Amino acid sequence: MNPKHDKPTERRPDRRALSSGARFYAVQALYQMEASGQSADRVLREFEIHRLGAEDEDGRYLPADEALFARVVDAAVNWQSRIDQATDRGLVAKWPIDRIDPVLRALFRAAGAELVTPKTPPKVVISEYVRLAEAFFPDSREPKFVNAVLDHVARELQPEAF
Repeated sequence: MNPKHDKPTERRPDRRALSSGARFYAVQALYQMEASGQSADRVLREFEIHRLGAEDEDGRYLPADEALFARVVDAAVNWQSRIDQATDRGLVAKWPIDRIDPVLRALFRAAGAELVTPKTPPKVVISEYVRLAEAFFPDSREPKFVNAVLDHVARELQPEAF
């Protein structure tokens, strides 16, 4: 309780939590766009109205930076060809991006969107998306795979940062 106002004090999420939430939702939105064939505008509206800042079925609340969420989704759509080409070069030759798991594809596109429009240091982008890979693929090798591919993509898209 806040003694000055006799109301429960509300803790505001920190910037990192908001950014992490935005990235999580961006991966989900990109996956949904591919799986359903829905437009970016439609998915962005759905997420802004029904998902961002909402509690899930377990009563958990995942805060998100709505501006970062929209920026990542927009950049992933606008720069998809460049992102996919850079990702392909980071993948094993016989496994182009269109043959990998759709969740990984969405994750690579979201991370690539941040790397192609550099506002966040590449090492931060890589570590954030590796953490997301750990959340989407617990107890698997995917996080190491994501780390290796994103390192390659980051070095290609932002060589000056290395």
